[in-house]
Amino acid sequence: MGKGIATREEDYSQWYNDLVLKGGLADYSAVRGCMVIKPYGFALWENMHDALDKMFKDTGHQNAYFPLFVPKSFLEKEEGHAEGFAKECAVVTHYRLKANPEKKGALMVDSDSKLEEELIIRPTSEAIIWNTYKDWIQSYRDLPILINQWANVVRWEMRTRLFLRTAEFLWQEGHTAHATAEEAMDETKKMLEVYATFAEEFMALPVIRGVKTESERFAGALDTFCIEALMQDGKALQAGTSHFLGQNFAKAFDVKFMNKSNQQEYVWATSWGVSTRLIGALVMAHSDDEGLILPPKIAPFQVVIVPVYKGDESKPIIDKKANEIIVALKAVGIRVKFDDNDNNRPGWKFAEHELKGVPVRLALGLRDIENNVLELARRDTKEKAVVPMDGIANRIADLLIEIQANLFNRAKKYRDEHITKVDVWEDFIKVLNEKGGFVAAHWDGTTETENKIKEKTKATIRCIPLGNEQEVGVCILTGKPSSQRVLFANAY
Repeated sequence: MGKGIATREEDYSQWYNDLVLKGGLADYSAVRGCMVIKPYGFALWENMHDALDKMFKDTGHQNAYFPLFVPKSFLEKEEGHAEGFAKECAVVTHYRLKANPEKKGALMVDSDSKLEEELIIRPTSEAIIWNTYKDWIQSYRDLPILINQWANVVRWEMRTRLFLRTAEFLWQEGHTAHATAEEAMDETKKMLEVYATFAEEFMALPVIRGVKTESERFAGALDTFCIEALMQDGKALQAGTSHFLGQNFAKAFDVKFMNKSNQQEYVWATSWGVSTRLIGALVMAHSDDEGLILPPKIAPFQVVIVPVYKGDESKPIIDKKANEIIVALKAVGIRVKFDDNDNNRPGWKFAEHELKGVPVRLALGLRDIENNVLELARRDTKEKAVVPMDGIANRIADLLIEIQANLFNRAKKYRDEHITKVDVWEDFIKVLNEKGGFVAAHWDGTTETENKIKEKTKATIRCIPLGNEQEVGVCILTGKPSSQRVLFANAY
């Protein structure tokens, strides 16, 4: 098959779009700014969902669901939160349509159905959830509350890009309530580590754990912790955030509890989330010019079996052997697809599954059965080998572990090679423009300087790494004293 994919060197942006569309992950929607997640892409999201959901439950969290609509007055209660999301909100003002008398079959808004108060389609759920928590929390015995929600949200975007930035997207959002600041901060850091572990162990995506600067914090948070990843074009991508909200939302919604000393206190809060943006990160971190490369742990199919035959008389023999192999693979927990569609030739199927990033491909023909062997191809290195059928399930199980590790190590090598220390402005500009990646440089700690650097270069401070080395230096722009380097990068 002709793949028709741009190369990364020719046009990285087009390459990304080609892989998402031709790889069957998503499609454009008739609704501007929104996307359709296709079955293959949704299967990938489901595998990510299942892994994360288990990690949340293993750390004591429960799933719940809260309304899609948020009264505007709720959003207004926390000032920083309201200001941060105001420009992204979709607003419902009426609740009914009626027939348009001037045009047959057309509809119009019924002016008599105007809502008393506008409803915001949730850009995030802190407001509606904390209004609910007011009824749930009376005493220290009601704490902690550890809730996660799997949902969709809407943040109105004018410039959209499949998975990376769309007006509507899928995500999970955790919202927890605690009796003390220490408990809330522990939760914030714990969930950051959950995200980092998921990214590295399941997505094979190395990340830097860090804290955001004041200007980059989540609206309404006292601190925002993040994981930052590096894509193959040298741009950074924020892969997850965990927020210490302090008592801001408790005060805004008057959520108090009686402590053990019979005194009333405001509750301490956190929120944290990751979204379908992670699929975009996955595509850009691992894939090549031939198509997607998916980590085995979350690939919809870990193995595809392609039958190779010329006459219909050999098909039943190959099908029988293929089904035996499928049973063996499934017995050790491997997700496998048998591509027995007779509409396409084996070569077409090979290219199709390469495009879709299936980690391991097996080719099976009559001669292979006679010789008790299989042709095995791995997607990450494109290596092919003829291997014995005996013990094939355990062989592939071991190979999937090897592929997962290889993808992580390859991405980590690229990331580490693209963290560059610079001490003078000229080098700072040169690295950003020519090499890309993370630039480790001193900063004087002021928002004013941070904004000036962004205006001059478009680069932002991605994070201040956790456990950052302290060293005496001077700001890359102002020359003022600095005690540590921070990571700058151009970013998605």
